[in-house]
Amino acid sequence: MNFMRSIFAFSLLLIMTYSTSSLAQDTVRIATFNVSMDSSNHLPNDALPNTYESVLPKVLQENNPQIRGIAEIIQRVRPDIILLNEFDYVPREQGIDVFLNNYLGESQNSLEPIAYPYVYTAPVNTGSPSAFDLNRDGKATGRGNDAWGFGWYPGQYGMVILSKYPILEDDVRTFQHFLWKDMPGHHVPYVHDENGKPTNEPWYNDETMAQYPLSSKSHWDVPVQVGGKVVHVLAQHPTPPAFDGPENRNGMKNYDEIRFVRDYLTPGADNYIYDDQGQRGGIAANGSFVVLGDLNAQAGASGVEGAMTQLLEHPRVNDVMPMSQGGANHSPDVEGSQYHTAAWRKRVDYVLPSDDLIVKDAGVFWPTQGEPGYDLMKKRDASSDHRLVWLDIELPQ
Repeated sequence: MNFMRSIFAFSLLLIMTYSTSSLAQDTVRIATFNVSMDSSNHLPNDALPNTYESVLPKVLQENNPQIRGIAEIIQRVRPDIILLNEFDYVPREQGIDVFLNNYLGESQNSLEPIAYPYVYTAPVNTGSPSAFDLNRDGKATGRGNDAWGFGWYPGQYGMVILSKYPILEDDVRTFQHFLWKDMPGHHVPYVHDENGKPTNEPWYNDETMAQYPLSSKSHWDVPVQVGGKVVHVLAQHPTPPAFDGPENRNGMKNYDEIRFVRDYLTPGADNYIYDDQGQRGGIAANGSFVVLGDLNAQAGASGVEGAMTQLLEHPRVNDVMPMSQGGANHSPDVEGSQYHTAAWRKRVDYVLPSDDLIVKDAGVFWPTQGEPGYDLMKKRDASSDHRLVWLDIELPQ
């Protein structure tokens, strides 16, 4: 009996960690991966303030080892649909097409190449210059912290969706230009005095808020035809709740960016929402979806209290809590480390299906020592400081 229990436990561990085998034809694997392929991973930090355009097109032409590592991970996990965060928004023929052809389309470490015939990408707010001194340092540079979303050049930290299933592009909705002020009850950061006490002066004046988009990158609703069902891929990458001061402006924005998704899923709470084409409202009450992305939030962690919980506990969301043994080994002293998705010991990357989708399996790609791909986890420039998160859903009929 003990022997049988051991065999069962070992088999379960293999399933929960990750799977490199071919999926059964009745399942669809959906994943998110912050690939850390913006210029900050390819240039010294002190060079970024003098960087006015992405270096990704150049780096992609160099058979770059970090990008090969990203491609190897994708070839190992073999998702059918995947969101890539931090893939700079550059012309397709200079960016994602090169990655598809020269990296994913070529064997990495003797693995089988992988193809994605359907691609979606669009502009983001990161690096888009504002005319305002958003960080109140006395200078309105239009760059870095004075861009509408933090970034040194337009398109930094962009997003891409790759799919083996048809993307219904005519029905895609984007929310890049939705204004923060148009969210009822949105957070308002205030200037603090020299003693760290809040004053009555809002951090952002009315002129700034009249132009300030909510999304630090963008929010997307990308419908994908999966079998006989349309599954809405809800993609985003909210700002980190850090790199500010006692006013907590980034923490508040992170909360409201996540709240936007919560309200988008909630009939009656979605009436204020409008997309970039002027269509109002959120997803239909019977719509199937998967929320994907690096949300830069963990339940109970820093930021505004409840930022992530408001989505994880939504009645339409099924949080299956993907895990890995690699994460547990990386931080054995941290409770819940098996759920971590980042090398810096947090669960921030999410694949959250609607409760009508049947989940068959889920995991975080974080190999342990001796397992294939372990070397890619050792440092950021081997792949990423984030881990790929995936789940398998039953193929809808």
